[in-house]
Amino acid sequence: MQALKQFSPPARPAEGAKVIVGLSGGVDSSVSAALLKQQGYRVEGLFMKNWDDDDGTEYCTAQQDLEDALRVADRLDIELHTVNFAKDYWNNVFEHFLVEYKAGRTPNPDVLCNREIKFKVFVDYAEKLDANWIATGHYVRTASIDNDDQPQACLLKGQDPLKDQSYFLNAVPEKQLRKTLFPLGEIEKSEVRQLAAQLGLHVSTKKDSTGICFIGERRFSDFLNRYLPAQPGEIVDELGATLGEHQGLMFHTIGQRQGLGIGGVNGTDNLPWYVAEKQLKDNRLVVVQGSNHPALFKAELVAENAHWINSQPALPFRCQAKTRYRQPDQACTVEHDEASGGLAVRFDEHQRAITPGQYIVFYQQDHCLGGAVITA
Repeated sequence: MQALKQFSPPARPAEGAKVIVGLSGGVDSSVSAALLKQQGYRVEGLFMKNWDDDDGTEYCTAQQDLEDALRVADRLDIELHTVNFAKDYWNNVFEHFLVEYKAGRTPNPDVLCNREIKFKVFVDYAEKLDANWIATGHYVRTASIDNDDQPQACLLKGQDPLKDQSYFLNAVPEKQLRKTLFPLGEIEKSEVRQLAAQLGLHVSTKKDSTGICFIGERRFSDFLNRYLPAQPGEIVDELGATLGEHQGLMFHTIGQRQGLGIGGVNGTDNLPWYVAEKQLKDNRLVVVQGSNHPALFKAELVAENAHWINSQPALPFRCQAKTRYRQPDQACTVEHDEASGGLAVRFDEHQRAITPGQYIVFYQQDHCLGGAVITA
């Protein structure tokens, strides 16, 4: 393993500096704004609307979130700006989301949203408001690190292991991290809710948002059908025997159990079926029985479009990695992949349900090095 670099405390704004907090209407960003105000900074909020819900439904919670953000801003006696980034989100996040699903992969729009919206257009907009810094309610930390004798910001896991969100920030450029404060990085979620209650914030018990904002509570297949045509094909077992029909590879992900529509199959064990492979050329979905079937486990993957927050480690190197959010760190070796020009990652132990389109994120202990998109 490479030796860890020496960290030092992150740069902090001078007292009285202007900080724009991304105020989403949730408990995390609300407490972040309150803590910064207590610390003496000039705090203002910014509510970002990233999706225009044009179907007249109530799937998107943006209006309720805005009302909550307004109440929080009033309680904290801070100004709240509102801005519509829906066009940026469509062009830089959602269109990529559709391209990936059309290609049979399973993208992670949260990573792109952080890179393209929350830590790009938000930063640009905050600078127009003469902000010295921005702040968000992410559960991560930053520190200063000497990289080629130039101090840089590095990304560290949040102290709360159940809420650490560094996985989703793996693609954020270092120069944006340098401008950002993360007041919740040293705090556990339970404490955040307690602080919100003590401060009289009505969002102290508000449920955390889950899933993708533009899909909301509707069925994922119903949403995708609005944008991508269904392409039915065969569901087959590992020997090629037909078991049923799928309505589109885009509706399924590796390791999925629900929604296959396969009942009892003569001559097979009475075990649930899981997606093991998508055969794009033949438009076939390969399924296997049992959650621990060997076909669901792989020791290697290929990843491309790597982004290193600081400098790229010299290849090959040893580190830990996650192939999905909240997965425990997995020991691995990262090498150059000759065929793709990307990275070949070899794990010490086989990994379940590695999914093309998702991100693999690299760590050395608490230090997030960066990430890459899984392609094979």
